[in-house]
Amino acid sequence: MDTSLATTIFESLASGVRLDVYRLLVKAGPQGLVAGEIGAALDVPPTNLSFHLKALAHAQLVAAVQEGRYQRYRANLALMQDLIGYLTAECCAGHPELCLETCLDPICA
Repeated sequence: MDTSLATTIFESLASGVRLDVYRLLVKAGPQGLVAGEIGAALDVPPTNLSFHLKALAHAQLVAAVQEGRYQRYRANLALMQDLIGYLTAECCAGHPELCLETCLDPICA
């Protein structure tokens, strides 16, 4: 992952609504949710939700598949795993196995 993509992802998730949408889609798993289900669960009006879903799709955090008149949205979990890897790749001077031990220390909590 490059810095530009990581920045785009973080900018997209900087909105509380988009963060809630992404977390809801993660919870839904591979089945995903149609836009109406997302809007109902988060009490977000359709036009507002459409704006936020478009931003998440632009950041590649969600993918949409057309199902008749509806679009089903799914979280891009592989991209989030890549982002986590990007953030932790240099952990403990390139020895990530040491980071787990360090973060289990109560000082990290």
